[in-house]
Amino acid sequence: MKIDIFDTTLRDGFQQEGISPSVKDKIAIAKLIDELGVSYIEGGWPGASPKEEEFFETAKKELNLKNAKLVSFGSTRKLNLSAKDDPQVKALVDSGTDYVCIVGKSSKLHITKALQTDVDSAIEMAVDTILYLKSKGKKVFFDAEHFFDGYKEDSETSLKILESVVTAGADCFIFCDTNGGTLPEEVRKILSEVIEKYPKTKFGVHFQNDNGCAVVNSMVAVDLGVDHVQGTINGYGERTGNADLCTLIPNLSLKQNYETIPIDSLKKLTQTANHIAELVNVSIDSRHPYVGSSAFTHKAGLHASGMSKDSSLYEHIDSSKVGNFTRTTVSELAGRASVITKAEEFGLNINNDEAKELIQQVQNLEHIGFQFEAADASLFILMNSIKGIRPDFFEFESFRVFSERRNSENVVSEAVCKITVNGNRYVKTGEGVGPVDALSKALKAALENDYQDINNVKLIDYKVRIIDSSDGTEAKTRVLVEFTDTKKQWSTIGVHENIINASWNALCDGFNYYFMTS
Repeated sequence: MKIDIFDTTLRDGFQQEGISPSVKDKIAIAKLIDELGVSYIEGGWPGASPKEEEFFETAKKELNLKNAKLVSFGSTRKLNLSAKDDPQVKALVDSGTDYVCIVGKSSKLHITKALQTDVDSAIEMAVDTILYLKSKGKKVFFDAEHFFDGYKEDSETSLKILESVVTAGADCFIFCDTNGGTLPEEVRKILSEVIEKYPKTKFGVHFQNDNGCAVVNSMVAVDLGVDHVQGTINGYGERTGNADLCTLIPNLSLKQNYETIPIDSLKKLTQTANHIAELVNVSIDSRHPYVGSSAFTHKAGLHASGMSKDSSLYEHIDSSKVGNFTRTTVSELAGRASVITKAEEFGLNINNDEAKELIQQVQNLEHIGFQFEAADASLFILMNSIKGIRPDFFEFESFRVFSERRNSENVVSEAVCKITVNGNRYVKTGEGVGPVDALSKALKAALENDYQDINNVKLIDYKVRIIDSSDGTEAKTRVLVEFTDTKKQWSTIGVHENIINASWNALCDGFNYYFMTS
């Protein structure tokens, strides 16, 4: 069965706290979602703000969707206006989309308290809006707001609204769990009753995730015959978010053999999820199903040993089907299988004796605060040192860092580093917004004469953790530094009582890794 995936990232997803993309970003995200092969992309609410108006005007010129249909979103007309005279309904007509999605109340409680009117008036608002939009040649989806709660309160009212909307010509009636509190067994009971009464009606669902059941509720609905499912990339949305398409799509496609998006497009899922996360500046949880960086990562030695024999022993799907990859981490829990597997990922051959030595070193280092799970580059250098391969791209002499507050708003850090490269001694300075930034610039300045491509390397993240706060100012500090050269990313770790020295060690590992792998 074909399931129409309706992506509402650009509208409902961007109601999430802290997300406010530009029009340019929205256009870029729409293109990425289209490449996945979803059926519909809800662009936003035309007329709601200048940004929304600009998006739809820009979309007319620049957004040439290959797979999806662009949908504009709005509400039923206002209580005391006809649909043709309602400005926001007019904005839907003028949006340039062939498809519109309108939200209307389906709960008697909401009609009487939120709209402050009666059920018949609410029905008139919905029917008038649908008839008018249909007269303008639009395909109309009706989001029945609060349907599940309304059905539990007064099923007669909810069904009366459903019948009126479908009779008016709505192309799809969408059951909305607006408050996100409905449980799977309630979804099954309610939808079974409704679908049985209206077997020829096209139904859809829209679940919020307030009780953590949005994905499973959507799957229950599909199991009952619903073939239109709404959700967002990475589960973005108001409060706790929407049904997460990055979990829902592979569940439906790979676990239940429904047709959602093309299988080849499914391989782009991880890349797309991460790309969109970067554009909206909201990081994906590393433990996110299917698309998280840890989704197919193995730490325990027993797991690594099993994975070396058959990946299906500890993975529920082949990670490549969603564009992710299997990873092994090395920690104090690692066995020889973990070490050997990780070495193979790096393109290194580690024998049993070397594996034992590495495990011992990792255990000793983690005991004093190191943690290599998120610092593959530092682990790579450590593995090479076990094999007698040590980076000699530069020889450290000294560094000095100081910070100066130059006015009430501006604090500048300056660093001086002294190193020797290929027999040449360099003393270079760097100025930055903080001591690590300044150190990085000073080190790059000292290296660039001999390694001109070093300026390709950028610092993109810096994390600090106090390992044992009970030691007060003498506590050890662990820093994690993330780098990129636009082609790849890597992370290194440094641990020391002095945060600057810990940072310097991580910086040196980061640059050495770049030289060793370029």
